[in-house]
Formats: sequence, C-alpha cells, structure tokens
Amino acid sequence: MNILFCSVGRRVELLKDFKKSMEESDRIVAADLSNLAPALYVADAYYLVPRIDDPTYLDTILDICRKERINAVTTLIDPEIGLLAKNRTRFEEIGVEVLAPYPKTAELCFDKFKMYQYLTAHGIPTPDTWGDYTSAMEAIGNGILAFPVFVKPRMGSGSVGARKVQDADTLKALFEADSSLIVQRLMSGTDLDADVYIDTISHKAVSAFSKRKLETKIGGASKTISFKDEKLFAFIQEVADLLKFNGPVDMDFFYQNGTYYLSEINPRFGGAYLHAYGAGVDFVKLIKNNLNGVVNTPVFGEYEENIVMMMYDSVIITKIDKV
Repeated sequence: MNILFCSVGRRVELLKDFKKSMEESDRIVAADLSNLAPALYVADAYYLVPRIDDPTYLDTILDICRKERINAVTTLIDPEIGLLAKNRTRFEEIGVEVLAPYPKTAELCFDKFKMYQYLTAHGIPTPDTWGDYTSAMEAIGNGILAFPVFVKPRMGSGSVGARKVQDADTLKALFEADSSLIVQRLMSGTDLDADVYIDTISHKAVSAFSKRKLETKIGGASKTISFKDEKLFAFIQEVADLLKFNGPVDMDFFYQNGTYYLSEINPRFGGAYLHAYGAGVDFVKLIKNNLNGVVNTPVFGEYEENIVMMMYDSVIITKIDKV
C-alpha cells in the first residue's frame, strides 16, 4: 500500500502511527506547500507543492500519484476535501482511491449552516442554528434563543473563531467584522467526539472510537477519555447511512438530557485519532483491506473504556536543503 497524505502540516504522530501498522514494502508519501511542515520529514518521500487554490495544484498531485504508484490519497485539512471529492474520477482513472467523501457530502460538511438544515430536515438531533445576525436576534427577541450563545464561522476548521458570546453588543460587533458567522444555541451537555471509519466498498460505518473531551484547544481536543455507548454507535451508523462518506471521519457530538446531538463532521482523520490508534482501533488495516477488495466487517466497541489521551508538543530536528 502506497498512500499520499496531502497538506500534512504538523501531523507527525499520525504518520508515525500509520507506519507502525504498515508492512515494510508499504510507503507513505507526504505533500505540503511549506518545507517547514514537520510531518514531511517522517514520510518515506515528500513533495513541495503549490497552494491548493493554484490552477496547477491538482495536476501536481496526480503526477505524484503516478510517479509514486499511489493506491490511496487523502488530505488533512478541511478546505482540500471538496477538491479531492470533486475530482474523484480523475484519481480513480489512475487507480487511486480517494479517502474523502462524495461531493454533496463534502459540501455539507464544509458549510455548517447547510449541514444544520440538512440534518434537521432528516430528523437528526443537532444544535439549533441561525445563519445570520438578524434571524438570531429575532429568535432572541421572541424568547426562542437566549444569551449566552455560541458563534462560529459558517465555513471554517480547527475551532478557529468559535466562541461563547454573552451579550447583544458583542454579537453585533462580531457580525459587523464577519457577516459569515453562524449562531448556535449554547449546549451545556457533555462535549465528545468519535473517530469513525466508513468502508470504501460498502459505504457503511464499520468502526468507531468514542471519547469525551477533557480539554480543548484551538485545533481540537487535546485531552480525551474513551467510553462506549451502544446508543451512540447506533446514532453514528444512522448518520453514516444518511450521507456518503469514504474512509476516515471525525464526528463531534453533545450529550444532553439523554440525547446525542450531532454538532459537526470533519470527513478526514481528526486531530485526536491518535487516541483511537493508541487504544487499538486501527483504521490503517481497514484501509488496506478495502484497497485489497475486502469489505470490512462492522466492529464497534472493541477497545477499553477510561483510556486517557494527553497531547503534548514535540519537535522535528533535521537539515533542510534550499528549495
């Protein structure tokens, strides 16, 4: 198996975990626009590439796939997911599996207000959301919504710009600075997420690792603890059947008053997938099975509860040639 990770950035430990589960003949190829992306230097080969909005970017990635005989490609940043999804056919023509959702699902995952509308229309519990300042203030005036509220970018990633807002003046100032924000009812329940693998052949959820968030920093959860709940596993499978994913997915939830609410979905390897891998939930083997034409048998809950993950910073020290 040769796998290409695009936009690898700082995801050093993810690539290291992959290598642990790969055979000696398997290879990891990494790509990024910066030669200071640390994850480049733990791959078997790496390439410096243009920005994802550069007209030459896609052809560059396809050329890498041909040269390195890549079997599967994925990205580690949200803005690139749609690009891979829309060009799935071009990759498939050269024998490359795209570990990213199909176009409609990719669009919904990136646009949080569209996702809210879609989930609500299909009866999936999700935090109440308002798509602009006027509708949010009307809801507050009518007693449907109350401060504090939660505000975040309609299209964003890594929790950047997400915050609790206590009053109308602050809310107005935030929308004057960025009209693309959305407003959500502030959830007071347990904040948790799940790493989910969607089989690329059956398109069914076949594995999930759920964890409660103990600490969250910009970019995602930094301390988590594992738990298991058949009710959540059933909910995850319901969501997976509603949308069309392909490979690894990170789902965020709240648990409040006995109900799970789906908050948002990042259809890629989540930053805290390291916890799942460390607890024995190995998506690498599931990917390899699919690439070999094997449909994975659904397995949920085959890990221990109360396993804690605590992230910390580390460094890559290497010599870099001028580029």
